Amino acid sequence: MKNIKKRIYDGETLIGCWLNLGSTITSEIVGSAGFDWALIDIEHGAGSEGQVLGQLQALEHTSAAAIVRVESYQRQRFHRVLDLGAEGIMCPRIYTLNDAEQAVKGVRYQPEGARGAARMIRAAQFGAGFEDYYANHKKNLVCIVQIETAEILDSLDSVAAIDGVDVLFVGPMDLSIALGVYGKPDHPKFVEAIKATADAAAKEGKAAGILLKNPAEFKRYYDFGFRFIACGSDGVFVQQGASKTAENLKQLRESCAADK
Repeated sequence: MKNIKKRIYDGETLIGCWLNLGSTITSEIVGSAGFDWALIDIEHGAGSEGQVLGQLQALEHTSAAAIVRVESYQRQRFHRVLDLGAEGIMCPRIYTLNDAEQAVKGVRYQPEGARGAARMIRAAQFGAGFEDYYANHKKNLVCIVQIETAEILDSLDSVAAIDGVDVLFVGPMDLSIALGVYGKPDHPKFVEAIKATADAAAKEGKAAGILLKNPAEFKRYYDFGFRFIACGSDGVFVQQGASKTAENLKQLRESCAADK
């Protein structure tokens, strides 16, 4: 464990990014780049649960704590990746207070939670470390709920107050679409929603998180109170790097041809 939860509650500003290619190689490259956390995306990413283990292993020796975004708060979606060694879960599509409560239950063992227990899991050194893992799972495992539906905005204070919810994470694209203001980050409806999210988290000593479109947005959301901030993905990094290099080569080709 890389103490990501302690760092959240210590008030650190933690930077992360997405892993959406399902690749162990790009996971290792990104994890070694200096991010505090990296999110393996099996909601929208190209990979599936079958690729999660390799990506967790790739991140193990890097500075980045491994978070996994699952498809839903169904119990089996949670305990599968937690058993493999994820340090936290991001749960999308939170509509109600009950949805957020179910997310926490998916992270915790009974009687407070609903996570199934097994000793021979990678997260507990295949049994050798289960007693410590079990005793400290509430202290170590991060539960992130996504704020990306219009319905949940009326319950932000209640969601933030749930014991076990650690981060309220805005999904800016889904939220702006839900509010009918897609592509308008300065629209009053969107600004009001993100401010309310950050305020609700701060009241309870929790963190507010968001995925940035580009690094230039960092100060804007930092000033709103966001401290769990992501930007980019392995797919974006590859696409942008490839496009930039190809464009440079095309320009050089044309320039050289013109000189003949």
